[in-house]
Amino acid sequence: MRIFLLLCCIVIQFISLSASAQLVTSWRGPERNGIYPETGLLREWPDEGPEILWSFEGLGQGYSSPSFANDRIYLTGMIGRTGYVFILSEVGGFIKSYEYGPEFYQSYPGSRSTPVIANDLLYLVTGMGEILCLEADTGEKIWSKNAVIDFGSSNIRWGITENLLIDGDRIFFAAGGKEHNIVALDRFTGEIIWSSPGTGKGELSAYCSPLIVELADRKVFVTHMEHHLVGLDAESGKFLWSHPITNTNRIHANTPIFQDGYIFAFSVRESGCVKLKLNTDGSSIDVTWENMELSPSLGGAVIIDDYIFSCSYMDRRWLCVDWKSGETMFSVRDIDRGTVIYADGRLYCYTERGEIFLVRPNPEKLEITGKTEINIGSGEHFSHPVIRKGKMYVRRGDAIVVFDIEG
Repeated sequence: MRIFLLLCCIVIQFISLSASAQLVTSWRGPERNGIYPETGLLREWPDEGPEILWSFEGLGQGYSSPSFANDRIYLTGMIGRTGYVFILSEVGGFIKSYEYGPEFYQSYPGSRSTPVIANDLLYLVTGMGEILCLEADTGEKIWSKNAVIDFGSSNIRWGITENLLIDGDRIFFAAGGKEHNIVALDRFTGEIIWSSPGTGKGELSAYCSPLIVELADRKVFVTHMEHHLVGLDAESGKFLWSHPITNTNRIHANTPIFQDGYIFAFSVRESGCVKLKLNTDGSSIDVTWENMELSPSLGGAVIIDDYIFSCSYMDRRWLCVDWKSGETMFSVRDIDRGTVIYADGRLYCYTERGEIFLVRPNPEKLEITGKTEINIGSGEHFSHPVIRKGKMYVRRGDAIVVFDIEG
């Protein structure tokens, strides 16, 4: 009986650890769609904005968002030309930092990748294209792979900018090589599980963080490469379909969104956005509608109550688009362009001027219910905010600022 109980405890602990690995903060929320599950948040902010609980400076140059695991906060930043992981307590105390290697120091220098942590392992990709698996709290390297050396790719104008995706024991990477265009790796060893040539045209990475769509009989890996949105069987790597999406600078930085059997893909400049119907087994797509007005660069979008909210990069307009028809509901310049996330009945719009607007998702107008500003840190306001446990975390360059937004 004692042995049986001991075995039960081991199994329960294993299941618990496995589950916690999948609950680690992901890029733009649990589903990568910009929606955070927090509740009990303020619906309006006071005139002076929400209270700043704490801030921390000294993170170096970077654009990544924070990740949370093991009651700690993990961020990346670049000092000199070296990338570092910074570990903070959940109340802002500095715990430690460690080097992980060279980072991108050319146009818009700094770290790009938001770490993903599964139990005690941390994964990131540098702007130079090196995938790293590290012991999360010590920085000890478990394994690494390089997009150029191992997968035959080359770097892109603003550096590899991909937030890695884990599914079970696999980690996925759009390497951009001709033969190894997209790869699935064993996340414990770095060994290739499958490799796909993608479209077969040697398309480079396009700054996109991928998505996995879970259907009844198949998981579909979806990402942007430089000229196409592509879908692959996540289990086997079999190439399923592609849809041409192009723009002048080959920038497709926004993670596609899956909802109700459809994929919403959106990009900058002349690309616009498109809604694609995915068939029941994920093997093909059909165009439902296109909208050329909505074309965000890197700020993402959210879909709430059958309406899409986002902003277009070139004309600096915030738009609401009907999810069902593709019709533009409003298009305004009331606030500057930026990123958008959602939680508990409100949009959080973080502009490139450092303003954060609390917005009720009204399809008739941009209805602002609060405003604050980021005056701490330096550099561009490009990072995507994170909402967790009644707090809003906003990264700006070498600083992170934490607001109390609990109701």
